[in-house]
Amino acid sequence: MPLSMPMSLHTSGAADEAPAKTDAADRPSGLAEQLAFKSRFVLVFGEIDDQLARRVCERLILLSQASEAPIQMLISSPGGHVESGDAIHDMIRFVRAPVTCIGTGWVASAATHIYLAAPKERRVCLPNTRFMIHQPAGGAGGRATDIAIQAKEIIKTRERIARVIAAETGHPVEKVRADMERDYWMTADEAIAYGIASRVVVNQKDLA
Repeated sequence: MPLSMPMSLHTSGAADEAPAKTDAADRPSGLAEQLAFKSRFVLVFGEIDDQLARRVCERLILLSQASEAPIQMLISSPGGHVESGDAIHDMIRFVRAPVTCIGTGWVASAATHIYLAAPKERRVCLPNTRFMIHQPAGGAGGRATDIAIQAKEIIKTRERIARVIAAETGHPVEKVRADMERDYWMTADEAIAYGIASRVVVNQKDLA
C-alpha cells in the first residue's frame, strides 16, 4: 500500500475483495429512500472507506437537522480505513440527535471503533453478531525514512484506538493492548461481558 494511502483496520482478506460496482439498479428508489429517511435508520454495511463515510456522515447530519429523535445505525462490516472510521465515529458524537448502534452480522476492526462511538446503553446487537478488535495495519514502501514515519503513525493509531476501547469498556489499557495483538473475536454474549455491547435485542420493539 503506498504511503499516501490511509491505514487499514479490517479483517484479514477483506481488503483483497474487489469492491462491488454500484449502478442504477443497486440504488434505492425514491420511495425506498423516503421510507429509510422516515425510519431514521442508517446502514453501515461492507468495507469502510471514504465514500461510505461521506454517505453515512451526510445522512447523520440530515437526520439530526430534521429532528432530534434517536437515530438507529445498523452496522455489519469487516472494517476498513481507520480515518474513514474516525469520521463516522466523530460524527456520531457530533450530531445533536442521539445515535443507537445496532450490531448485526459482524462488527470488526474499524467497525467496532464506529460502534463504540455511542454510549454503552445505546450499543446493542442482534443475537448472532460477532465482534472483533485488533491493531491497525498499514502498507509501507519507499525510502527508509518514509517507512519509519509510517511505522510511528501505526503505533500512535494503535494506542489511540486502544484507549478508546479501554475508556468505553472499563478495561485497563494494558489489557486492551494485549487483546489487540491478534484478532480477538467475541460472540454477542462475550462482547457484553467485555463491555463493548450492553445487551442483545431480538426484534425492533426491543429498541423502545
